Amino acid sequence: MSNERINLEQKNLSKLNFNLRYISISKYEGDWQSLPHTHHFTELFYVVNGSGIFHVENDLVPVKPNDLMIINPHVEHTEKTMSNNPMEYIVFGVDGLAFSCHGKKENVRKNFSHYSYTSSQNRLVDYSRLMLEEFREKKPGYDLVCQGILQVLLVFISRELDLSIISDSTFQISKECALAKRYIDSNYAQNITLDTLAEITHINKYYLAHSFAACIGQSPISYLSARRLQASKELLISTNHSIAQIASSTGFSSQSYFSQIFKKSVGMTPQQYRKMHTGNAGR
Repeated sequence: MSNERINLEQKNLSKLNFNLRYISISKYEGDWQSLPHTHHFTELFYVVNGSGIFHVENDLVPVKPNDLMIINPHVEHTEKTMSNNPMEYIVFGVDGLAFSCHGKKENVRKNFSHYSYTSSQNRLVDYSRLMLEEFREKKPGYDLVCQGILQVLLVFISRELDLSIISDSTFQISKECALAKRYIDSNYAQNITLDTLAEITHINKYYLAHSFAACIGQSPISYLSARRLQASKELLISTNHSIAQIASSTGFSSQSYFSQIFKKSVGMTPQQYRKMHTGNAGR
C-alpha cells in the first residue's frame, strides 16, 4: 500500500480581502454607446465572441475571442465593438483587488493588462458561466461559491500572465493620481511642473509626488519624461520632422537636452534611432 501526501501552502492570494461586485455577459446590438469612464474597482473582460477595441487611457487594444482585458481601479477606459462582428464578453467587477502590470516597451507600470488565451479558455468560460448562474439564482451559499470560483480564476490568470495580484489598498491609484496621469498623457508637450499637477489635483505637491510614485512606479516628472520620449520615438519613425521640431513638439526645452535625455534612456541618439527603424538618418 502506498500513500502520497501533498501539503498545500497558504499563498498571498488567500490573504487578500477582495469581493465579487458583479458579473455579467454583455453583447453589443446597437442599443448602447460606451463612453470613457472609470470605476473604483477592478474590471476583468473576457471576450467570448466577436471583436472590438478597448480604449484604455492613451492605448488602443484590439481584442478578439478568448482575449482577456484587466483594468485596474480609476483607469479611464471604454470598449468599442466592430459593427460587422459584434462583441460578446463576460465582465467581472471585483472590489479590493488590483494587478501589478508592466509594459513591454517602457519600464513603466501599466494600469491594465491584455492577454490572449489558448489552452485555458474553456476553463475561464466554464467557470465564468457557473459563477454567473450562481449569481443569478442566489441559492443559499451562492456568495461563497462565487468567491471560491473567483479565487480559482485568479490563480489561473496569475499563473499565465506576467503580473502579480495585489490588494488595491497596496496599489490604490487614487483619483488624484489618475487625474495627474491623465493630465500628463494629454498635455506632455506643455510646460508641466509638480506645482502644475498639485494645482490641478488640489493636493499638496509633496504628497502627490509620493502617492504618484507609489501607484505608478515612478515620480510624476520621471513619468512625464518617459511619456515625452515615447511620443518622440513615434514621431522619429512616422514623420520627417527635424530633431529640433520633434524636441519642441514633445515638450523638451531644447534639442541638445532632448538628445542627451534620449541617448541616456534609449542608448543611442535620436538620429541613430530613426535610421535603425526607417533606414533614414533624417536631420
